[in-house]
Amino acid sequence: MGLSKKFGYWRDTHIKIKGSAISAIQWQFFVDWRFASGEEIKGCQSYIGENSYQDEVGIQIVSSGPDSKWPSIKDGYLKMISNAEERIYIETPYFIPDDSIYEALKIAALSGVDVRVMMPNKPDHPFIYWASLSYIGDLLQAGVKFYVYERGFVHSKVLIMDQDVASVGTANLDIRSFKLNFEINAFLYDRQINNALGDRFYNDLANCKEITIESYSKRSNLVKIKESVSRLLSPIL
Repeated sequence: MGLSKKFGYWRDTHIKIKGSAISAIQWQFFVDWRFASGEEIKGCQSYIGENSYQDEVGIQIVSSGPDSKWPSIKDGYLKMISNAEERIYIETPYFIPDDSIYEALKIAALSGVDVRVMMPNKPDHPFIYWASLSYIGDLLQAGVKFYVYERGFVHSKVLIMDQDVASVGTANLDIRSFKLNFEINAFLYDRQINNALGDRFYNDLANCKEITIESYSKRSNLVKIKESVSRLLSPIL
């Protein structure tokens, strides 16, 4: 990471969790083990020890995947976007929203919410990059602001709502993460953490170039063709 001549600096966001939320992560490991191997880990309860750390932050550990009845992480994103009154800031390496997320972002922007999306300028998968660009047009007209990160590769998966809720995890804002991949996110209910993540987002903007309606409208016909072809493949990208 960060050593590739093509991508250079690697921008990511990770969190360190202490306290009772760890047990939810351990249980998810046991569930994934059972799904992958077909075997139960006997006595798994004994692996979860008592935790003396005093919880200070409200945390929900949310997982989803092909073994899940509901797309829980996507539903969490959708709830955050729909409930936002001030801001929705998103950092994601891949932006391929399904219809519900797409409409929610558009409605939020049209309602006066400050909606900003940060993506990489240097794609690691060209089809994903072109598909991502195909979703931008109408959202730009609705007032969503898009930025491409130019310092290196942004791999951060962060969603910030207003001043109180944020999500950090493995799920991209794409259909594959919502339905096909095994993903796990931490939804954080804490103003201090929210503001810290917001400050990092603002710092990252210094290394970004905004995609404006004017610059987007000047795309070549070749780019538009690439976008259209990639859009058809978006459910499996």
